[in-house]
Amino acid sequence: MIRTVESEHHVPAPVLAAYSYCETVTAQQARNFAYGIRLLPAAKRRAMSALYAFSRRVDDIGDGTLAPEVKTARLEETRAVLARVRGGGVAEDDTDPVAVALGHAADHFPIPLDGLDELIDGVLMDVRGETYETWDDLKVYCRCVAGAIGRLSLGVFGTEAGAHGADRAPEYADTLGLALQLTNILRDVREDAEGGRTYLPADDLAKFGCSAGFAGPVPPPGSDFAGLVHFEVRRARALFAEGYRLLPLLDRRSGACVAAMAGIYRRLLDRIEREPEAVLRGRVSLPGREKAYVAVRGLSGLDARHAARGTVRRRVR
Repeated sequence: MIRTVESEHHVPAPVLAAYSYCETVTAQQARNFAYGIRLLPAAKRRAMSALYAFSRRVDDIGDGTLAPEVKTARLEETRAVLARVRGGGVAEDDTDPVAVALGHAADHFPIPLDGLDELIDGVLMDVRGETYETWDDLKVYCRCVAGAIGRLSLGVFGTEAGAHGADRAPEYADTLGLALQLTNILRDVREDAEGGRTYLPADDLAKFGCSAGFAGPVPPPGSDFAGLVHFEVRRARALFAEGYRLLPLLDRRSGACVAAMAGIYRRLLDRIEREPEAVLRGRVSLPGREKAYVAVRGLSGLDARHAARGTVRRRVR
């Protein structure tokens, strides 16, 4: 069983201020993520905000307009901050609120901080402009930038006492991260192309006549863009199905958080499947009311119960 600290301890004022900063960053920039963590108890919500704020810092360096060598230097500076957090070298009154909050969270939850090193490694792959020939190649990147986040989050969530199969929880969290990242890649295919990035595997692009890329609002001439999207959607759905086996292993509110975040992305995937070319015209998103509905559905435990029934069926077979 992965344990977490559930009871509220006295949190010093400087640390609360650091957490408040992280929660503000999360509320302003997280969008889909924020809908899920609202469902958590205060201590877990603060810890997740600290993880998000640090991850946001890493992503912002990678997505910025700095020269590659400057980005690389900034990312290594961020890795040095992480090393200070890991070594307990961040004081409560440190001038870096994200480091203060992350250090406090890591002291109170078994967060595998090496996952943030993996995130930095993944963003360095972006800085180097790496492309991916096969799905196996792309999985390495996705595990760094998303699977690692799933495993980090599991350190905050913990698993329920006596949950059958809890030893596989990190594997499921990792797989769910891959599902979310592949959905992101499909959603952002035009935006990434405009930024000079291609994530979908080259062999998939070739198979569907899309090797020319996605520089405009219409598919490449003669391509089967819808076929490509539907192929990747099926892959993402299989990842979701496997990753959802995490839900029955979590307590109710942690499960609701995960179900809300994953549910939003699954609905995005539904929209992309219905109208594949929409991703070439702009970012596909869900209205706030639909996100709120997904959050309520997650809190009801419906997705967790469905996942549990699916797990039982697989064991019986």
